[in-house]
Formats: sequence, structure tokens, C-alpha cells
Amino acid sequence: MRLPDYEPMLATRRDQAFDDEEWWFEVKWDGYRAIVGSEDGHIRARSRRGLDLLSPFPEVGRLDLPDGVVLDTEIVAFDDHGVPSFSLLQRRTGFGGAGTGARIGVNLVVFDVLFHGADVTALAYEERRDILTHLALAPPIVVPEPTPTSGTSLFVAVKDRGMEGIVAKRLGSRYQPGRRTDDWLKIAVRHRLRAVVGGYLPGDGGRSSTFGSVLVGLYEPRGLRWVAAVGSGFTESSLRAFHQTLTQIERESSPFSNEVLLPGGRPVWVEPAIVVNVEYKEWTHDDHLRAPVYKGVELADPETITWDLEGPGAG
Repeated sequence: MRLPDYEPMLATRRDQAFDDEEWWFEVKWDGYRAIVGSEDGHIRARSRRGLDLLSPFPEVGRLDLPDGVVLDTEIVAFDDHGVPSFSLLQRRTGFGGAGTGARIGVNLVVFDVLFHGADVTALAYEERRDILTHLALAPPIVVPEPTPTSGTSLFVAVKDRGMEGIVAKRLGSRYQPGRRTDDWLKIAVRHRLRAVVGGYLPGDGGRSSTFGSVLVGLYEPRGLRWVAAVGSGFTESSLRAFHQTLTQIERESSPFSNEVLLPGGRPVWVEPAIVVNVEYKEWTHDDHLRAPVYKGVELADPETITWDLEGPGAG
């Protein structure tokens, strides 16, 4: 029997963690989402977009999975502290600067079962979890236990470990392939820092009259160190006001002590006079901000915005 193809169920964003007896909570794994099936001794693994994941991760195809199952999973690379690292995963796939095939191991984290001899997506979440437990999957497959009721304490623990966040799942809910529903809620951990603006990238399309992103950095002994291009979080009014200010402080040369490596347009450099608040997911392995979002201007002396105070491990 040919196993059915499934698209992954998607979670709705929520800002705050919560406690509720009608919900169970799981860690939000920072990796590549994969629908993995085992049929007649052959394993297949497809991404959310339907791409084959066995090419970049051939070891997944050698895992010991029971026949006739389809699982919802995440392919995860753990760092030396046992924390999932998307940056390491990008190095493994060649997007993090180390080249495809970098010697970085991965694990398969399994958190749902969609098919087990028959389609089980109509079963309640807790029933599917029970089936998953009885599959008795062995390492390097990881089947983490959910946390009943106490989402707040799990969120605090995840945040303290530097992990991505949690997912809340409603008891009694069925699996809805390809749909984003309120039965699954994702609560992400976000971090903040202050950074100094040293340039911007001209915009295109709807931003052709302003800018696409601002280039920000932190001071260290050798100068201003570039750490991110921040393009999200600006309103139409803040784009216009910010751009007007930037055009008044343009300069010929880069104020950054390191090279700014970005695809696309040529940067416009500015005097490092503006400090901004930036929200971000994590620091990457090469010390850049992942998923930075502009959160406003900070009234501060730019030279006080240092690597020691704002960089990785600060505070």
C-alpha cells in the first residue's frame, strides 16, 4: 500500500505563554520541518514545500523506522550544550558558510504520527501521542515528552536554555494537514539589544523611495562591528522619517571595521549617530543576528553600544 502524502499542520502565533488544563505544551524545535514516511523498507522525507530532504540529510534514510508509518518531525542539529542550532544546520546544508556536507550530525525529533497502518489524523492529539509513544523509536530518533497544563514554566525553561520557544496543542484536536489553526499555538522566545546604524540598503518596489534595511553594528576595540541588516518592523511613517534622517548623515566610506557581506544593492554609508532597539531570534555561528526586527530608536551615546554589553553572552 502506498503511503499518503501529507502537508504539515501549522501553528498560529501567540505572544504570551499560558497555563491551561485543556492544553499540552511542547518545545519548538529550531530545524527543518520534515514529513517522514517508511514504506516497504524505504524511507522518504519531504520538507514543508515538498522538497526531498534525503539528499542533504542521507542519514535520515538509514534510520530504523517501523514500516507503514508517516511522522511529523523536525531535522535538528544540536550544539555542544544540547541546544538546537539552526545556524549549525545551515552550515550542514551549505547556507552558513561552511559548504555542503560539513561534518555536523543531525537528529530526527518526532512529535506526531499521521499514519500507522491507516490514517490517524482524525484521532485526538493525545491519542496520536499515545500511538507515537508505543512505536518505541530508538536514538538517534528523539521523541520528547509533552508538558501538560504548565506552558509558562516550560517557556521559562526553554528561554533560559536559549531555545526557540514552545508550541501549545489543544487536547482533543485532530491533525489538519496543510492548515494553520488555533489548535496549535506557537510562542517564540525573542531577544533584544541596542545597535548603532552605520548604513542602509536602498529599497525597491514599495520601498523604492525609502530603504530596504538599515545596517547595524556594535562597538569593539577595533571599531564598529557590523552584525545585521534590519528590514522588518518599520511602519510607513517610520520608514519615511528614518530615511529623511539617514540622507542627512550620509558619508563616502563604511564606518564598519569588518566587511558587510550582503547580496543585492550597494550600501549607502552613514555616520554612526543613531542607536536603535532590535529584536532577534538568536546569534548565528558567525556572530550575526538571525531574524532581526526594528523596535524603535534609543536615545543613547552610540559609543556606549558595545560588543561586551550587547553581543552574544551579554547580560
